Amino acid sequence: MSQYRSLSLSGKEWVFKREEPFVSADDREQIKLLGEVAGANIWRDYVSDSFLYPDLFSGDVWVKKNIVETCEWEQAWESDEDSVPDMMLSHLENWGDDTRVYFCCHADLVLETTWAVFKRAWKAFLFLESDAVLVGKKKKQAIQFCEDGRLTVLMRPS
Repeated sequence: MSQYRSLSLSGKEWVFKREEPFVSADDREQIKLLGEVAGANIWRDYVSDSFLYPDLFSGDVWVKKNIVETCEWEQAWESDEDSVPDMMLSHLENWGDDTRVYFCCHADLVLETTWAVFKRAWKAFLFLESDAVLVGKKKKQAIQFCEDGRLTVLMRPS
């Protein structure tokens, strides 16, 4: 059983094939949809072992409790600039470009890529789901892109 599923068969590939925001073919090849088991494991280990979807999070889930700071992401997303919001860059400054990242929409929809690819394609990722959580492999910092346009800067528990 493969760790990955076909992005094209999932119905989600369109997000990365749009003209705006543009994602290069090289970057698209590095965006992987995790298989159901692998995705559920990442969700359980990095996001929540109690809730399958972020809109069901209770107030005692670390994503709701461990907020460092918030800012708006929508203005950066709607701008002609491709760069991620500054607060996000400063919070994740110790992530190298080769850091493995997981864009966690819910337990059944987790995408894997590198930090470098995510920084270039972040606008496309946000077409997928609201309230998604971005985590880095073996990293304590995290980000949640909230449906209301807030970017929540987080620290995962030890």
